[in-house]
Amino acid sequence: MSATTFSTTTDQDKLESLAYSKVTWRLLPFLFFCYVAAYLDRVNVGFAKLQMLSDLKFSDTVYGLGAGIFFIGYFFFEVPSNVLMHRFGARIWISRIMITWAVISAATLYVSTPTAFYALRFLLGIAEAGFFPGIVLYLTYWYPAARRSRVNALFMMGIPVAGVVGGPLSGWIMQAFNGVHGLANWQWLYVLEAGPSLILGVLTLIYLPNGIRAAKWLTEPEKRLLEEKIAQDGAGKLHAKVGNVLSNGRVWFMAAIYFCCMMGLYGVSFYLPTLIKAAGVKNTFDVGMLTAIPYGCAIVAMLLIARSADRLRERRWHFAAAGLMASIGLLLATVFGSNVGLALIALSLGTAGVLSTMPVFWAWPGAMLGGNAAAAGIGLINSLGNLAGFVSPTIVGWMQNATHSTNAGMYVIAAALFIGACLAFLQPREVQTR
Repeated sequence: MSATTFSTTTDQDKLESLAYSKVTWRLLPFLFFCYVAAYLDRVNVGFAKLQMLSDLKFSDTVYGLGAGIFFIGYFFFEVPSNVLMHRFGARIWISRIMITWAVISAATLYVSTPTAFYALRFLLGIAEAGFFPGIVLYLTYWYPAARRSRVNALFMMGIPVAGVVGGPLSGWIMQAFNGVHGLANWQWLYVLEAGPSLILGVLTLIYLPNGIRAAKWLTEPEKRLLEEKIAQDGAGKLHAKVGNVLSNGRVWFMAAIYFCCMMGLYGVSFYLPTLIKAAGVKNTFDVGMLTAIPYGCAIVAMLLIARSADRLRERRWHFAAAGLMASIGLLLATVFGSNVGLALIALSLGTAGVLSTMPVFWAWPGAMLGGNAAAAGIGLINSLGNLAGFVSPTIVGWMQNATHSTNAGMYVIAAALFIGACLAFLQPREVQTR
């Protein structure tokens, strides 16, 4: 290689490194905070449950159905929402999603009957439909598949960070605001935690570019380089009509794997405070503080596993290892359910495993699909997988009513995670090395 060629290659590498650094620092922190706000609004019902059920005389079955019915609305509007975002642009569509869900989440303070609870949870699912898969799709506009596990991990860290921040915050709100201005603590929880989503929704209109070409903070050479990388990454991907994607067997198979992941995620999200309280922690603020520990462990595990998957260009073993870790952790949490220390260690293992499956998994659809096919396919996978958000709390709630324990429901969730880990080995090899 000549000195001129070497110099040109070095300059190109420097330009690429600088361009991706700009994109990452400009987009990821903002998207991360949006996801933290979104996840708080989605799962704060788990903390509200600690007092809301007794105040409104709701059973565990009512809670489980209400927590899960969110995902029925989410299911029906997910694919249309993602296709519309691809057509009209991320800036307006993501802003619309965040503002509407903030308003509906805050309105939950008016719930007084099971019917009203079900209705608002269903409407919240419709409002939020498209946010997560929309951001996953949006990131494919900027990053090639080889960089995507790490990028997904940085964005999806919003889930455990929402747990680290949201647990103590929710516990504090529940303890400090009870009875203030005549509202119960769970009513204040819904109102105060909707605020960040509303603010970020408005800021999205100002801050978020629709794609590389619209990014005023990139130079023209940087834009061309990033567009070339995305074009090269698109070679060999499936570009098809929406109808063809929805009937593609590989897309449905990935949805089945993701469903198993989501069984674990929503089992943890909706019942982690309940499991910690059942281990012997009675004070609501203490429950909130202790929920931060499993989520803190998950942050570290997500980053390490995603970085390793990208570096080695291997995803099946990484996904399966995380899934098995999650399954074992939730099983051990039931075995040691009456011992706070051991239960917390097991829940930390389980939570870290569940959340570490996600960034690795979401590198698969983007490596196989492009354009409208990616919009529809990612939306379908996420909507079908998130039906687990209905199935998981409904099963646990029903079994808890029947057995007066969460153990049987946790066994079902652990089994689903084990099945998902096994199914990963049936993924085709070509999506592993992109």
